[in-house]
Amino acid sequence: MPYKFSPSSLSLLKDCPRCFWLQFNKNIKRPAGVFPSLPSGMDAILKTHFDSFIGKGLPPELDLKDVTLFDDKELLSIWRSNLKGIQYTDKEGNLYRGAVDNILKKGDKLIVLDYKTRGFPLKEDTAEHYQDQLDIYNFLLRKNNYQTENYAYLIFYHPKEVNQNGNVIFNTDLIKMKIDVKNAESIFKKALEVLKGPIPEPSEECEYCKWIHQNP
Repeated sequence: MPYKFSPSSLSLLKDCPRCFWLQFNKNIKRPAGVFPSLPSGMDAILKTHFDSFIGKGLPPELDLKDVTLFDDKELLSIWRSNLKGIQYTDKEGNLYRGAVDNILKKGDKLIVLDYKTRGFPLKEDTAEHYQDQLDIYNFLLRKNNYQTENYAYLIFYHPKEVNQNGNVIFNTDLIKMKIDVKNAESIFKKALEVLKGPIPEPSEECEYCKWIHQNP
């Protein structure tokens, strides 16, 4: 049976292989929690903000040289879509899909740029939590015959202060991340191995599995 994967669904594999197996093989999903609307709203505003600079230069928060914004708006719209995104289908019919925030260009190579909104300044390991996501995006681009640099960027926005006019001022942190597409390949391989095997044991850290065990 072919599967459909995305970076968000694959993150469940790392969190709890048992919950991952149940979601894909038995359609038993974790209860959906309340998702705050602010990150989605910020995401839409940031895309509009960045798009206004296409063909004109870079937004001031991107202090980069020899880089331009990806200017194929139609293709970028597809790559940003959660329903389409950048896709790759393997020989077994498994579909891998990811929706990017933005793409930069440096010569003939592409660079993934992902926006993140936080309530607080970054911790030392904050950026590391998004390594898999960036690796998967680059894997997908390369499978679609695009050359990518061996790095990507995360740009974090977090509130700094409210000025006298009531406007919220945000700090920005631009983080350069080294890319490893072999990591993405390993994630896909492990996902298929888990799904084709017997149901895994519950993860010790999984609160959902703990609740089921305590409330049979």
